[in-house]
Amino acid sequence: MPIRTGAQYIENLKQSMPETWIGNERVQDVTTHPALAPAVRAVARLYDLQHDPQLQEFMTYRSPSTGDLVGTSFLIPKSRDDLVKRRLMHKTWADETFGIMGRTTDFISAMLTAWAIRADFFGEYADNVRRYYEFVREHDLFLTHVLINPQVDRSKSPAEQPDPFTYVGVVRETDKGLIVRGAKMLATAGPYADEMLVWPFGRHTPKDARYAIAFAVPMSAPGVRLICREPYTKQSVYDHPLASQFDEMDAIVVFDDVLVPWERVFINQDPERVNNIWQVNSNAFTGHQTSIRLLSKLQFMLGLTLLCADAIQISQFPNVQDMIGEITTYIELVRAGIIASEATAEVLPDGTYVPNVTPLLAIRNSGNRWYPRVREIMQLLLAGGLMYQPASVTVFDSPIADDVRKYYRGASISAEEKIKLFKAAADLAVSDFGGRHELYERFYAGDPFYLRIITQYRLYDKTEALNLAKKLLESYDVADTLDALKRAEEELVKEQPAGR
Repeated sequence: MPIRTGAQYIENLKQSMPETWIGNERVQDVTTHPALAPAVRAVARLYDLQHDPQLQEFMTYRSPSTGDLVGTSFLIPKSRDDLVKRRLMHKTWADETFGIMGRTTDFISAMLTAWAIRADFFGEYADNVRRYYEFVREHDLFLTHVLINPQVDRSKSPAEQPDPFTYVGVVRETDKGLIVRGAKMLATAGPYADEMLVWPFGRHTPKDARYAIAFAVPMSAPGVRLICREPYTKQSVYDHPLASQFDEMDAIVVFDDVLVPWERVFINQDPERVNNIWQVNSNAFTGHQTSIRLLSKLQFMLGLTLLCADAIQISQFPNVQDMIGEITTYIELVRAGIIASEATAEVLPDGTYVPNVTPLLAIRNSGNRWYPRVREIMQLLLAGGLMYQPASVTVFDSPIADDVRKYYRGASISAEEKIKLFKAAADLAVSDFGGRHELYERFYAGDPFYLRIITQYRLYDKTEALNLAKKLLESYDVADTLDALKRAEEELVKEQPAGR
């Protein structure tokens, strides 16, 4: 099956609806529910971009299995040009949602591609990984994933929780596959995804073996249900231009004795393999995608900030220019890291090019601080303008419309234009939707504290830095220095005029 259209994606959802709960309501149709339908439509537009003749050259490639056009997010790079092609595809999709949607399908596609490249890591289940990657690629599926255990008792291991199936674990093995029970968080986009990739974060001891599993199931698999957070979706695009279109739903996934067929099992009760799954280096491909998305999001935030600053004529002030310059600095550092990852890619023995993960990890470990800072800059520069805009666009159809047009105008733009602009900025800077995004950027890759310790300290290659320091320190010692000082003193004495 070649690349899907948005309509085909939506039709597939209708045919295989996940069991989704929002409060006490079981969602009957995620494609029409007011809290979920806008995100469904946004994803559908991404699928349609693959069919744009002007974009298709870098949005797709020919399947090595069928010759059909498939999505570039599944492309196994065999050159640096292929990495650039992946970048153009990621950037096109990121720009379509202004970098707002963090879990578009190209994220898990990137992860699954990394797994397929290093499928041998999965041992006896290696062929399962390869076949599943091909299945998802050929059917152009949208995947979410769940890695994190629910926040019940973080002081105890999975096996020590009050209920042995608090976290997802194997209940038993059957001739058809594994029966799993428990819960995982946080399935971003879960209600409108086709399938779900499941594996655990954190270290597992032998007593945690039943939880050391990795697998994939359809979102509509019997026994799978999603418990959604409170929606942030709003109805008015003028008043909430981002929240009305791009609220990615997050959910806890409950597995109630779900059957995982053997062909979809990738790790089975193997703590050592789960603990070392980082060796697959999926961060090289997911980090490439997330860095490109962050670039788009920061560029969008810069654009909003520039337009707002010009609207109220504060751009000429040095403090404003300094803070805006801080945003542009972050943008260029992200861009440089992306390009560096491609230019210094690792070439595997089979000719596969893997982005250099080091600069991508640096972006990931900085972006979780830069994004909150950029949001803070928007608050500092736009201040009360983010709060005092009229409650609704309906104010322009009211007896006080003339007041609004007089007191809400900008230096050289109408009230309609200025309110529209500041409401877009407020959607990210001060709304509940914007608060969720700050939390997301801080934590989507894991605990930023431990992430930085592990990737930027423990695993960081310190050789070059140490060699430079040692080069200086090894160029002299105490004895040589004392000899040099004595010689210098003797020369000084010789140079003194006689009689002095």
